[in-house]
Amino acid sequence: MAATLRDVADLAGVSIRTVSNVIADYEHVSKPMRARVQRAIADLDYRPNPVARLLRTGRTGLLALVVPEIDVPYFSKLARNVIRAASQAGFHVMIDQTGHDRDRQRALLRGADRTLLFDGVLFCPLATADDLADVGVDQPLILLGEHSFDGRFDHVAIDNVRAAQDATAHLIGLGKHRLAAIGAQPGEDFATPLQRTEGFTRALAQAGFDASPEQVCPAAHYSRQDGYRAAAALIDGPTRPDGIFCYSDLLAMGAIRAVFDAGLSVPEDIAVIGIDDIEEGRFARPSLSTVSIDTRFIADHAVAAVAARIDNPNLAAQETLAPHTLVPRESTKQPERRRCPTAPSC
Repeated sequence: MAATLRDVADLAGVSIRTVSNVIADYEHVSKPMRARVQRAIADLDYRPNPVARLLRTGRTGLLALVVPEIDVPYFSKLARNVIRAASQAGFHVMIDQTGHDRDRQRALLRGADRTLLFDGVLFCPLATADDLADVGVDQPLILLGEHSFDGRFDHVAIDNVRAAQDATAHLIGLGKHRLAAIGAQPGEDFATPLQRTEGFTRALAQAGFDASPEQVCPAAHYSRQDGYRAAAALIDGPTRPDGIFCYSDLLAMGAIRAVFDAGLSVPEDIAVIGIDDIEEGRFARPSLSTVSIDTRFIADHAVAAVAARIDNPNLAAQETLAPHTLVPRESTKQPERRRCPTAPSC
């Protein structure tokens, strides 16, 4: 038989309410009493019953995190940070993915069953205004990364326009003048590709360059394969670019391979930069220049927002912008040669 609250209370010599207060991490419990209860919990291997907790408090202690693809490195890193932040706040996290399926995304956004399961939902949507139009606000819903702020939901956002602008300006600053971008999704109204295309064209305009539709190459998914195919098409096109801005690091990894397979070099013939700062990019050869998005910041602020809204559902929705950092590496700049200080011939 599993241990109960009564068993823990009897072993610790305290009331059931005291045990509940320790489990809920209430601060008004003395350190000796807290330690006694925690020893009893460990000795009995007590596990709180989520159903009993729901009946007692109306809360499950569970958060849902919904991402497009869990195996994409950026979303994996984000999920790790959300789990860390949620654990520190006393929540457990369950993860689901939309698989870039609009119908599944709509179903998850509107899912009535989640109301009983989760105290709040953190959602990374490829959402449009239509997808969010009839989503109820009776449960805390925090949007991460995508979608423009419409004032109804808390939003921890990425400044996609500025991030893309910074990446493109980096290429221009290196003297690249035949620039291309990979990652547009024609026919879709997803926020990320639209905003990153806007940032790309803004940077060109500020530098006095004309932007043509041929410079922005589509990619069905932000994968290595799509990056490879798009870069190969650009290289075989009438005007070979000397700099490529990719809307994700995975696209950039594929683009770099296409450049080498064409008998060209990175960055001498074509410089390549992405967005995300995935670990793979740091150890690639050449290492990948990128715009690093602060996923720790996103996770911390998203969990704080959902916790605040659980306690006070009437809070006004807020938007928080996550910082980003340009990280130049070998795919846009040749590393400086290091001289051996003790042996001139090395």
